[in-house]
Amino acid sequence: MTAKSAAAAARATVYGYPRQGQGRELKKAVEGYWKGRVDADALRTTAAELRRTNWRQLAEAGVHEVPTGDFSYYDHVLDASVMVGAIPARHRAAVELDALDGYFAMARGTQDVAPLEMTKWFDTNYHYLVPELGPDTVFTADSDKQVGAFREALALGLTARPVLVGPVTYLLLAKPAPGVAADFDPLTLLDRLLPVYAEVLADLRAAGAEWAQLDEPALVQDRTPAELNAAERAYRDLGALTDRPKLLVASYFDRLGDALPVLAKAPVEGLALDFTGAAAANLDALAAVGGLPGKRLVAGVVDGRNIWVNDLTKSLATLGTLLGLADRVDVAASCSLLHVPLDAAAERDIEPQILRWLAFARQKTREIVTLAKGLSQGTGAISAQLAANRADLASRAGSPITRDPAVRARTAAVTEADARRSQPYGERTTAQRARLGLPLLPTTTIGSFPQTAELRTARADLRANRIDTAGYEERIRAEIGEVISFQEKTGLDVLVHGEPERNDMVQYFAEQLTGYLATQHGWVQSYGTRYVRPPILAGDISRPEPMTVRWTTYAQSLTSRPVKGMLTGPVTMLAWSFVRDDQPLGDTARQVALALREEVNDLEAAGTSVIQVDEPALRETLPLRAADRAAYLAWATEAFRLTTAGVRPDTQIHTHMCYAEFGDIVQAIDDLDADVISLEAARSHMQVARELSGHGYPREAGPGVYDIHSPRVPSADEAAALLRKGLEAIPPERLWVNPDCGLKTRGWPETRASLENLVAAARTVREELAGS
Repeated sequence: MTAKSAAAAARATVYGYPRQGQGRELKKAVEGYWKGRVDADALRTTAAELRRTNWRQLAEAGVHEVPTGDFSYYDHVLDASVMVGAIPARHRAAVELDALDGYFAMARGTQDVAPLEMTKWFDTNYHYLVPELGPDTVFTADSDKQVGAFREALALGLTARPVLVGPVTYLLLAKPAPGVAADFDPLTLLDRLLPVYAEVLADLRAAGAEWAQLDEPALVQDRTPAELNAAERAYRDLGALTDRPKLLVASYFDRLGDALPVLAKAPVEGLALDFTGAAAANLDALAAVGGLPGKRLVAGVVDGRNIWVNDLTKSLATLGTLLGLADRVDVAASCSLLHVPLDAAAERDIEPQILRWLAFARQKTREIVTLAKGLSQGTGAISAQLAANRADLASRAGSPITRDPAVRARTAAVTEADARRSQPYGERTTAQRARLGLPLLPTTTIGSFPQTAELRTARADLRANRIDTAGYEERIRAEIGEVISFQEKTGLDVLVHGEPERNDMVQYFAEQLTGYLATQHGWVQSYGTRYVRPPILAGDISRPEPMTVRWTTYAQSLTSRPVKGMLTGPVTMLAWSFVRDDQPLGDTARQVALALREEVNDLEAAGTSVIQVDEPALRETLPLRAADRAAYLAWATEAFRLTTAGVRPDTQIHTHMCYAEFGDIVQAIDDLDADVISLEAARSHMQVARELSGHGYPREAGPGVYDIHSPRVPSADEAAALLRKGLEAIPPERLWVNPDCGLKTRGWPETRASLENLVAAARTVREELAGS
């Protein structure tokens, strides 16, 4: 096929779309089901209507082929586990009794049964449920969800493409099930899994699917020859099937590297590649392997992870280069649009001058359609859109909002000494222990306490002017008093004020820093029914005034026990925002770090003896390729130290991380030079404690003993057992006792019971240590 005819065939598509609905209808329906206010039929009806709405929006925008199967009640990887019958033994009875309740039990756990482990989806803030597999795992096909969604789209008269997690990525994301040897490799189950995928693909073909998409993002990471061989074998076998749709193998988030020639040679009909950011290297690599003759290429040229308008002229140039490298070139976002909000047009409080710079899912869809039209019909067909796009880009580039000379001068003046504590840890810890006087195995929480309906109502009433600031602050003071009183009665050693005034751990600070923009409807799924509104980092960052000192010092006035100052660290402020793409991330991180440094110093000056700077996103933002990691970790750890290094030796600096694979960054955790780190460990059975020990980590650590993402209450015996496991790796004088994460999403009854059990467990283990 000639380049001209390939251009004529260009079509617009996407790999996935936000699930929640404009008003977060899915969240409300699922949580209503959990609470018994919504029955299963009503939940299914809401979900079906959301799917139909999404497909109609895409079709009306001009998308030629809509995705199906990407919608999920909780998580698409959990859906894949259901599709292949990989139900953990402890959940099988519940699934057999009621498939929907059993599904949610795997996600959230019950009082008697632990949920699946949860961790970050590659380098995003989306969390998936980790498959649990072992040598005895038996896979069985369940294509009902995939076939059902596909038929729903067909019934609307749409061209649809089912989207599945690919078999290689599924196995590479899995872990050995509890009780299985830690060195078990789930990839050894590939030959057992492929017939199940074959059965699902046959069912989709029977339902009328022309194409099916198999997502293999794990192949953009560094892969061993054995793993690449597994990918070659998987798509050789699936490609050889006669009863299947055409196969589109999709990758995203980075360049494919050594996996590209493997997939290019595979007997599949198409590849979907990312051409944004670091993945732009896919273009030269594709040319180097001779392109994709006779195959379809879906080109991800619109950034699916950030919210800035696309440079249409630049993207068209990339697409034009690709025309000669494949039989057919279609246009898409770089990844699923799950990672961006739904519609920028809903934002009424952002200035029109700035709003024109933004593209959420609906706007990105229009960009994709415009690019496909331009590729097919020539730039003359989209001249008006190109002119408007150039004006939008020029408006942003020339705006004074983006640059503050004073901030840039201050950042340029930073020296290496500014990011170094005045004394080494060995000397600091003596001073801190003398100042704090804490017992062995000190107990604390991570920061937030339950955000009750009353708190959310008070915040809404303040925004709507139904109450005045004085009335709102009185409610906050009362909540802080209750939180401090509860912690004292329970026996916690280092307290927190509970963060009742904070809407979100990033947004709260972003709203008080110059350079950030807040949205009203920019919701993005983090996990399950947890949605966040990432702020938009549009300009240079500074702190006009203290942000947390007032409420921290008020809480400290209520107790003689130390109250932690609570801040969100610079890397997480970037990772959980939509960051500017017009300067290096390291430069932006230093700006944020200097603003936070002022806050840290003000907290210390106000008498705060323990200051926690959370960095849960340090691992999440780690580049997927090892070659890119050293540069990232250098600026990321420097930014943390720049935030915290200005305090006295006897001020204790804490940090916190959660729900990630920490083994890859143990050296970076060490390089932060925090005095204490708390980490998620309950679902992973203290794995991180062993990783810290193996590294020789010399500082204090609190691997979590209470999984806060499940409604179940851990018993005191259960928490004590985890503590004893932690003590196998960390000596008692350096071990802290804490939950996995903040308690914002939990209810008060389970929080009270769980923390009482946590404190009881610490006392029990202290007594055991004293008697040994």
